[in-house]
Amino acid sequence: MQNSWAFPFCIVGVTRACLIHKEDPGKTSTSAQFLLISPLLSLDLANIQENQQHCPRMKFILLASTFLVLGAINDVTAQRSRTKRELAPGLHSLGLRDAGGSYCQQRASCCPGRDDACTVPYLDTICYCDLFCNRTVSDCCPDFWGYCLGINPPTNLQKVCTKHGNNYPNGATYQDNCNRCTCTSDGNWHCEQNTCLVNPRIIDAVNRGSYGWKAGNYSQFWGMTLDEGIQYRLGTVKPPSSVMNMNELHVNMNNDALPTYFNAAGKWPGMIHEPLDQGNCAGSWAFSTAAVASDRLSIQSMGHMTPALSPQNLLSCDTKNQHGCRGGRVDGAWWYLRRRGIVTEDCYPFVGQNTNGPSAPCMMHSRSTGRGKRQATNNCPNPYASSNEIYQSTPAYRLSSSEKEIMKEIFDNGPVQAIMEVHEDFFLYKSGIYRHTPVMAGEHERYRRHGTHSVRVIGWGEDIAPSGNVQKYWVI
Repeated sequence: MQNSWAFPFCIVGVTRACLIHKEDPGKTSTSAQFLLISPLLSLDLANIQENQQHCPRMKFILLASTFLVLGAINDVTAQRSRTKRELAPGLHSLGLRDAGGSYCQQRASCCPGRDDACTVPYLDTICYCDLFCNRTVSDCCPDFWGYCLGINPPTNLQKVCTKHGNNYPNGATYQDNCNRCTCTSDGNWHCEQNTCLVNPRIIDAVNRGSYGWKAGNYSQFWGMTLDEGIQYRLGTVKPPSSVMNMNELHVNMNNDALPTYFNAAGKWPGMIHEPLDQGNCAGSWAFSTAAVASDRLSIQSMGHMTPALSPQNLLSCDTKNQHGCRGGRVDGAWWYLRRRGIVTEDCYPFVGQNTNGPSAPCMMHSRSTGRGKRQATNNCPNPYASSNEIYQSTPAYRLSSSEKEIMKEIFDNGPVQAIMEVHEDFFLYKSGIYRHTPVMAGEHERYRRHGTHSVRVIGWGEDIAPSGNVQKYWVI
């Protein structure tokens, strides 16, 4: 990625139910009455066998009891059938789905009164074409009113939301980038009004303008709000005044001519490490520090040591006034690297974090071995790592804001660390020389957000703008 010059700072049951009713004969439900009648019927049968000739009226009692039992059974069956259908919430409580579908017409008949067999398959259930369906809670087929009655459906069933030619019931939702849209009872979509990190208006405005760079849509940012982008994708706290007021280290230029284009990876092949993806961990303070320290250590050892140092070691263990994946300070990171040291990425790999929860606990500790050196006191969190060696750095120093001096420092000693202010359009950078654009200048403040980010600078260059002007840039 290429950036403009402006850097202010650089740093290195049924049966069970029957038993219950028998134990509690005081219940008065129909099923309980049936269970009370049954023993009487058995008793009458026994009496008939013994006294059939003496009690001719017992046959009548038997017949009457049998009628009561059968009547109770039929009544239970009918009541259960009604309950199942009548107590259902209704098919169209969320709106009339598939309003143009052919159901009763496909059946080619409608049924008078109530007919529980007058059904047609409907989506994942069934719908009815009998007159009984047209009650307060409807389970009618969508074309019942038009085909069977010759009228329009009730108004309250027609309020559906439409999207891309499809109808959706009340309560249906869909995700539009970072906003959830819900179908409301009046037939309209109600969408949240969050400002999205991927803003098509910014992409279009930048690509139509003459800003020297192109914008694009990054899928990993789709669905995030701008606030979430600032909160989770950056993560550097501005240094305090005590750091900003540190004496600047001025580089001796010796009238050396610096190249127009420079990339540290070209001068020190195999010693400039690939960048790591911090994901939704607001830990640029740790990632940029570990990256610059890794490169500098490789360069100073002339390639004898090329460790890729662990940002997770800093995120989890450097906890004094630091907040892991919720942000931290680069000066604190360099202090920890000098006084405590960290291991390699292979030994202590990045675990990531997508929430505002607490950082992962520190799993790597060290002890002093004298003369400022330290040694790990436990094995690597990665059980397959071969070394838990602790790497430390010399004290960090602040460079002047002179472009030439920063270039000289990179050319002589390797990458430096910079703190930059990030605006809403930075997340959409695709190619070219980035500089903040004014495309959102006239918009509401919620469309214009900024935060602080720390990066590794590995080189510089120049480009000729369409206007003929020379544009300088940093390579990060």
